[in-house]
Amino acid sequence: MIPVLTAVLSRTTRKKHNEFEQEALPHMDVLYNFALRTTGNEDDARDLLQETYLKAYRFWEKYEKGTNIRAWLFRIMKNSYINRYRKETKEPDKVDYDEIENFYNSIRAESTDPNDLQQKLFGNLLGDEVAKALESLPEDFRTVVILSDIEGLTYEEIAEFVECPIGTVRSRLHRGRKLLQVTLYEYAKSQGMIKND
Repeated sequence: MIPVLTAVLSRTTRKKHNEFEQEALPHMDVLYNFALRTTGNEDDARDLLQETYLKAYRFWEKYEKGTNIRAWLFRIMKNSYINRYRKETKEPDKVDYDEIENFYNSIRAESTDPNDLQQKLFGNLLGDEVAKALESLPEDFRTVVILSDIEGLTYEEIAEFVECPIGTVRSRLHRGRKLLQVTLYEYAKSQGMIKND
């Protein structure tokens, strides 16, 4: 009796694993990029991504086949991030983050390889001014702008992720872009993207 149960369990587990691998894993890069922009830290982004995929795998039977898998994964990530943030704000401070970040940045700057091809190609993809302007947006606008303009999600996927109507997504995207335009106007002029008046 036990060998039969083991064979059935193995088939069920293999099926779950294969389905998960085929449907969920192709979205890993998009989720990582969003996690990185949300956390601002590669290690935290990887942790958040791992936590998201562990929860998704654990609750795979709750996913309705044929629905938007990417939005489902984003919702898990968003909830995990919120839960983590709430937990961290309740814990007492353990280290001075600014001190550690300054130390890390100075070490990283000293150890950067000037011949690193990846750094040359992608290092300044979003200039400092653009990244700062994006970070300065209110969270609701920033999330929608990142998901639409950087990650290329559809309005429907964004609406499902932020749990609001498509009209609200469009409104937030329009307002977020306008805020970015105002914030980056002088920078664009200095870069020659806009002719001086």
